[in-house]
Amino acid sequence: MRKLILTALAAFLIGASLFGATIPRKAPEFVFQLTDGPQKLLSQYSGKTIVLAFMYTTCPHCQHTAQVLSKIQTEYADRGVQVLGACFDDGAAKRTQQFNKSLGLNFPVGVSDSRTVLEYLQHPVDEPYFVPILVFIDKNRMIRSQYIGDEKFLNNQEVNIRTEIDKLLKAHAKAAPKS
Repeated sequence: MRKLILTALAAFLIGASLFGATIPRKAPEFVFQLTDGPQKLLSQYSGKTIVLAFMYTTCPHCQHTAQVLSKIQTEYADRGVQVLGACFDDGAAKRTQQFNKSLGLNFPVGVSDSRTVLEYLQHPVDEPYFVPILVFIDKNRMIRSQYIGDEKFLNNQEVNIRTEIDKLLKAHAKAAPKS
């Protein structure tokens, strides 16, 4: 019986490592197209703590999250935090500009495609996912956490987002040399 449990546990862990994202991991380059301007690269924000939101323009939860992130961007900008967004639903290229305008967003939100987003997240393309998706990247371009439509995280998202950002800022402050 014990051998069976250990075998099942090993199979689960192997499966989890094959299908789960590696955390922490170096944040690869990510490119998204602004609807009213140039492409933006994640690397343009090196040295900042980044909250990268992947959203659907038609999703009410994503719209709410975008508004929360806009408030957080205002409050944390002077501490080196940058919120970025990429909409990746079908037809997002036509709706993202209105999404930004109607929600009064104060951070760059562009367009990407689902395959690029899912590869960035290390999420299998053929596996289901839920939006919004939040990725937290430290000042050294390491992905420290990501939440793919995580209901528990999103139920109290403003507090949870602030907690994640504060952890990253505190870790960077500890690692920074004192002068």
